[in-house]
Amino acid sequence: MNIYVGNLHYNVDEEDLKGIFEEYGEVKSVKLITDKFTGKSKGFAFVEMGNSESGQAAITALNEAELEGRNMKVNEARERTNDDRKKFGGSSNSSRRPQSNNFRRNERYN
Repeated sequence: MNIYVGNLHYNVDEEDLKGIFEEYGEVKSVKLITDKFTGKSKGFAFVEMGNSESGQAAITALNEAELEGRNMKVNEARERTNDDRKKFGGSSNSSRRPQSNNFRRNERYN
């Protein structure tokens, strides 16, 4: 089961999350999302649990739990769709201006 963990303090690292979630079952992976330029945490992560039962137990116990002064948001991750990419700046051909053969240049620049 893949779990979204949000509202994390920027000092929380993958080992911290692994330790917390291991109390509820096997943790297959932890992926802390970081800024590609600075390498700093963006404040959310994904934790993959070994099975649905342990994942649901972790969600129930940890949602709104405090970690380093912040209440975590913990819920089942949903699959990312093309619609999500469009909402957050992904490329889409529909946003391009149609090409026109009637394009007029500004007269003073000719």
